[in-house]
Amino acid sequence: MSESITIALTKGRILKETLPILARAGIEPLEDLDKSRKLIFDTTVNGVQLVVIRGTDVPTYVRHGAAHVGVVGKDVLLEHGAEGVYEPLDLGIARCRLMTAGPVGWKQSGARIRVATKFVNIAREYFARKGVHAELIKLYGAMELAPMMNLADLIVDIVDTGNTLRANGMEPLEEIASVSSRLIVNKAAMRSRYEGIQTLIDKLAAAVEEP
Repeated sequence: MSESITIALTKGRILKETLPILARAGIEPLEDLDKSRKLIFDTTVNGVQLVVIRGTDVPTYVRHGAAHVGVVGKDVLLEHGAEGVYEPLDLGIARCRLMTAGPVGWKQSGARIRVATKFVNIAREYFARKGVHAELIKLYGAMELAPMMNLADLIVDIVDTGNTLRANGMEPLEEIASVSSRLIVNKAAMRSRYEGIQTLIDKLAAAVEEP
């Protein structure tokens, strides 16, 4: 590619599922990401670099142009907004559902419910749309503990298999959004590096379609 392109990748499960797609598109890091303490990696494509960061930071890096392209979960885009970026491609990886969940057999008894979640913006909009008065309690992990400890009635969280919910006497209730990982692009970079970024999008789209 004639123009340099920096791709921000999300740590964890999304990274593991993104690397094979990048490889099918001809882009591979020159060293093992798991064994290096580096944060920026050169690749087999001259001028293309990878940075590995927290998912919630990916849209910020891309929005401000520190990275030209990023891979991030749709849940992050819904919660934190997607201003300043395009979302040209659903990579179809790291699929899960954003759902409400509660103790098995739970029924709303009062006018107000308490909901524990780290997705406060999504939850606020969801319950407002349903006309439910919800007091939102922001937590960063172990959501299932909140109803068990009488901190909340329900939770809003990412559900993959549902095994953790069942192990803690809970069940998924309603789906708020279907989540997968998306390719996002800085709007200004899409203009200034159009040829390189469009080529990247095309190659990744073809890689996603490969069996």
